[in-house]
Formats: sequence, C-alpha cells, structure tokens
Amino acid sequence: MSATLLVLNEVGVAPGKADEVLARWSESNYEEPPADRALFRSVEDDSILEVTPVKDYAELDALSVGWRSLWDAVSANLVGDFRRQLLEFVEAPKDTADPLPLTPYVQLRYIEVKPAEYTAYREWRENTIFGVVRRAEPVTAFLAYHTLLSTQPGVMFVSGFECEPEEYQKVFTSAEYQHIVEQAGDRFIVGGESGLYTRVYKRAGV
Repeated sequence: MSATLLVLNEVGVAPGKADEVLARWSESNYEEPPADRALFRSVEDDSILEVTPVKDYAELDALSVGWRSLWDAVSANLVGDFRRQLLEFVEAPKDTADPLPLTPYVQLRYIEVKPAEYTAYREWRENTIFGVVRRAEPVTAFLAYHTLLSTQPGVMFVSGFECEPEEYQKVFTSAEYQHIVEQAGDRFIVGGESGLYTRVYKRAGV
C-alpha cells in the first residue's frame, strides 16, 4: 500500500559527477536505510531524486540528521541546493504493494489547482485522468498526492512504469489525453496548460 507521506529530495549534480554522488549518497547518507527508500536519476538532466516513505512526522527529525551528513558527503559536486517536498497521500487509481513504486522508472506529474476549483477538480479527474491511467497497461502504479510543505504547492502524481519511457509517454501524448489536458488547463490549472510539468527518473542500479 502506498505511503501516507512521501518526502522528495532532489538536487542538481555537476556534469560527469552523477555516479560519484549516487555512490556517496548510498553509502554515507544513512547507515541503515529502509529497503523501501529509493534513489532515482533524471533521464532528462543531471539531477538525482530520493523518494522516502514516511509513516509520521516524528521520522523527519531522523531524516534531517541524514541530510546534514549527505551535505558533507556530496556538496562539492552539486550545482545547486537540495529541494525538498513533503507530500500527503490522497488516493491511488493504481496502487502499489510497496510504500512507493519500486519500478525501474517513475514520473512526477505536477499541477497547481485553483483553490476555488479544487473540489470540482477532484470529481473531474476521477473519470478523466484516472480513467485513462486505469486502462493504460504501461502504467504500473499511479498515486495522487498533495503537497504539505513545498515552495511549489499543488497536486503531485507519482507514476511508476516498467517499459521504456517512449512507450509509457504514448499514454499521455494520445489525442484522448491531450484533450483532457486542454480541459484541465482551461478550468483548473493555475497558469493554464503551462502550469503542468512532468519529469521522468530511472531508479539507481537498474
């Protein structure tokens, strides 16, 4: 079952340093990392993402200790600071047996919803976005979260898949889904369609 809380921890890495940062991250950040915490590398640029399932807020204190040690281990090879978000589970059109998708790839799909339209958006997405992903064989898991702590507040979908990204992307470039995006942009998304962003990551070691 998907985690009630997720912490996303992402950072940009200097060119050619991703493998070194991943190795140090794995070795020195946490002495006893939970098996369900996962590291991912962006397929689009030199960014590394850690996704950590959290059962309650008390665990954040222990995470912050690990983050300080991580800074000491990898900061010389970074091009920017860490960007962290705390997400709260809302629903799962395609749930996972684990607290987070441990598929070879994950995609983050983000929008900021107009507050006055949030209730209507929740009803609308059940038969539009969720209808598509439930039928889509390439989508292994699709989890809906909302940000609790973030400088970029809004809805975050965490999608897991096992096929190559090009095959997976066909689900969201279809005429049916593009029409859904147009509907959402016109009514629900702050900034319209340009307020949607997506990023794909490959799990480290896969």
